[in-house]
Parts: sequence; C-alpha cells; structure tokens
Amino acid sequence: MKTYLDFSDVELMEKGADSARDKLLVRLLSRLGCRVSEVLKLKVSDIDYEQATVTILHLKTRSRLMCPDCKASLARRHRFCPGCGKEIGRIISSAREQRRIRILPIDENTLNLLKEYVVKNKSVFADNTQPIFRINRHRAWQIVRDCAKRTGLPDLVNPETGRVRGVSPHRLRDAFSVHAMKLDDSGDGLRLLQEHLGHASFNTTAKYRKIAGNEHRNWYNRLWH
Repeated sequence: MKTYLDFSDVELMEKGADSARDKLLVRLLSRLGCRVSEVLKLKVSDIDYEQATVTILHLKTRSRLMCPDCKASLARRHRFCPGCGKEIGRIISSAREQRRIRILPIDENTLNLLKEYVVKNKSVFADNTQPIFRINRHRAWQIVRDCAKRTGLPDLVNPETGRVRGVSPHRLRDAFSVHAMKLDDSGDGLRLLQEHLGHASFNTTAKYRKIAGNEHRNWYNRLWH
C-alpha cells in the first residue's frame, strides 16, 4: 500500500471524474493544497484572473474559558483562578471566530479550467456571490472517494500509525505538500509551504515577516515546471 498520493494518481482521479465540477474539485484541492472547507467557500469574486490568484478565507471558532469573577483565562485543569485566587465553580465559556485570509497563486492550466467552468455556468454565478461548488462537505468527500475508487487507487497507510485510510480531500492536500517538499525541502521552501497552507504554527511569524508576492509566485510556479 502507498503512504501518499503522487500527481500521477491525482491525474487519474481527474480522468475518473463524472463531471467538470468533480474534476475541478479534485484539481483545486490538489493544486492549491487547500482544506476542503476553504475550497467549498470559494466564490467567483475570490478569483483574480489578471493576477492569477485565489483569495482563501478560513474561519475557525475557538472557545475561551474564563473565571466568572475576574474574567481571567482558565484551563480545564484549574481548581483555583490564577487571577483572583478564588476556587472555581462555574466556568464561563465564550466563542471567538478567527478569520484568516490567504492570497494564493494558481497555475495557468488550473485557472483556465476554473474559468471555463464559471463561463459555462454563468447563469448560476451572475452576481459572483454563489459558491463555486454548491455542495456540502460530506458530498465533497464522496466525490473524492468515488474518483479514487473509479480509477482503482488503493487505500493509503498512515506512516506514523500504520492505520489504513481511504482517499479523501485531505489526502489531496497531503499530495500537494509532499510534491512541494520533494522539489524544494530547503528552509525557505518549508517556510513558503507553511505560508501557502496557512498552518497556524507559522501565523505568528507571518505577522512580522510577510513573504514577497514574487517570491511566493516563483516558488509556486516551480512546482509545475
């Protein structure tokens, strides 16, 4: 069994797609390396055809635990508040929505495929506010799984646990990451990959050191040439 998909596998999945929509879904997941939730939120207004970029919005809700008296932050293990010292009884939980925006370069072939799909369905996207993929997360998983099965791709093995797992949208994100590391595993390559994928572990650094657009573009273009 294989550990990761390579791009010959992804090309087979595209050929095994039932429709232009399904082919585009597989292509964007693998060529942008996005989370399935990010791709499903993608709208026509997020595409910049002139700059060949796609704007990705990632929303995540986090809960914060607080002391009901002084509002200090708490961990679930706390018996006494680190702020006021009182014994903790009732804990207040508040939800915070985190918004992260990334502007990603997109290769010419994928951009053309995206443009063709939008043009053919222009009546649906007339106001540019409709999601490109009007499907839910479960359906997206079904499409990716069915494309893999239709082309005879086997399940994958987790290299750390040995657990067998089916081909899913996240495995296409993995394929992008592995492909990028095979071509450039330098410190700069890893840094750019973290920025491209939007990993939280790199966000703090990204606040103080923004990657130049040309550097990001050149790195991305090298993946496909």
